[in-house]
Amino acid sequence: MTQDLARIRAFVQVFDSGGFSAAARQHGRSKALLSKYVTDLEDYLGVRLMNRTTRKLSLTEAGEAYYRESSSLLQQLDDLDATITDQTSEPRGLLRVSAPRNFGEDTLAPAIFAYLAKYPKVTLDLRLEDRYVDLVDEGIDVALRISTMADSSLIARKIADMHLFIGAAPSLLEVHGVPKHPEDLRNLPCIVDTNLQGQANWRFFEDGKTVSVPVTGPVRVNSPLAARQAAIMGLGFAALPSYLADPKVASGELVPVLTDFVPTGQTLQAVYPHRRHLAGKVRALIDHLVDWFATHPIS
Repeated sequence: MTQDLARIRAFVQVFDSGGFSAAARQHGRSKALLSKYVTDLEDYLGVRLMNRTTRKLSLTEAGEAYYRESSSLLQQLDDLDATITDQTSEPRGLLRVSAPRNFGEDTLAPAIFAYLAKYPKVTLDLRLEDRYVDLVDEGIDVALRISTMADSSLIARKIADMHLFIGAAPSLLEVHGVPKHPEDLRNLPCIVDTNLQGQANWRFFEDGKTVSVPVTGPVRVNSPLAARQAAIMGLGFAALPSYLADPKVASGELVPVLTDFVPTGQTLQAVYPHRRHLAGKVRALIDHLVDWFATHPIS
């Protein structure tokens, strides 16, 4: 079995590298040995897998079919090996994490630094910024996002439930009154946080359906903290994550409205690129965050 895998791996390596010489240099094996393995594999299968010339190497029709299946098989075996290794070794190495700035600075920081204390062989590159980060292009291992759904090209795992706040300062409510229905916001000043999903189209829930209400106002800003401050100063109604709004509700600076219409289902999610094998350091972080927020609920 070991010899069979060596022959299959040699065949895949030669084609991936573009030739026997390149594969020998890349994988530290002799060209003669790789050639022998591929020839032995062809003899065993009774078909020619590769067309070899001095200038070009190509796959036969049988070779193309065998390459697809064998390369997939080898990837699964490599992933299995890596999974077992991760399960039996302590998480280590550089971990790149992305998160929204305000959430990261306040709510996430204690949780993620506790993870580092638990796994001292991990080094952290924590990027806090209020923009959509392309995980693949920017080399991010995992991103923490507040959303109702994940990008279809990524894998997501729920970390904790989140809640949305809609409200305003008491001074604004004295002038405009308390809205009774989401549609009332069409004619009222609102603070638009451009980081919010939907931006100027706020979503509500009524009779089992999602209702989208377009809003306008004197301020558009790409910061939930700035949007909160604008709301506190009476410039308009605001849609805020509850972890930012709740302290100001407790102090009386903000008042929630339309609570019967505020949608549920928003969550803190860990998202990561679509890979068969999830690195142990990433899996350990996600498990840690799930446990952390189970005992430190996000208000």
